Amino acid sequence: MSVELGVSSTVDEGATIGYGDGKPPVIGDRARIRSGSVIYHDVTIGDDFVTGHNVLVREQTDIGDQVLIGTQSVVDGTTTIGSRVSIQTNVYIPTNTRIGNDVFVGPGVVMTNDPYPVRTETELVGPIIEDHASIGANATLLPGVTIGEGAFVAAGAVVVDDVPPRTLAVGAPAVHRELPAPLTGENRIRR
Repeated sequence: MSVELGVSSTVDEGATIGYGDGKPPVIGDRARIRSGSVIYHDVTIGDDFVTGHNVLVREQTDIGDQVLIGTQSVVDGTTTIGSRVSIQTNVYIPTNTRIGNDVFVGPGVVMTNDPYPVRTETELVGPIIEDHASIGANATLLPGVTIGEGAFVAAGAVVVDDVPPRTLAVGAPAVHRELPAPLTGENRIRR
């Protein structure tokens, strides 16, 4: 089985494209996949995809156009990531997570999907991050929370409840506040 790699795409030596069982990954045009990265089978990625070094993208993941996944980040599969998304260094995204369009995920963000780790059998449900949301560095998102459209999660926040659209979540556990004027509007993800 061969990988479907778009035109003008570059894959560094030491990267693995197509790992495990299933259909070979499909990767769009102008991808830049750096050394140490592993992309499993059953992954579909749009155009202008960029990774840092040592990125892991597991099976059954769909990624849109113009997405950056930073060094040492993990997308643990069965996940959807929209277009124009910037995921910074050392981010963990668990299975069953959904990320919209024009989303920023800061360095060191941890998302979870198991409300009772190793204590009970339960459905794994990752967070939902809606369009134009921003997640600050080292924030933690608990299982099943929804970060509303245009919401902003402050650095270091621990999000235990849904964050309404266009709201600031700050603290541990996070409380909701009115979005300050400099944080209003939509994200303009640039690469």
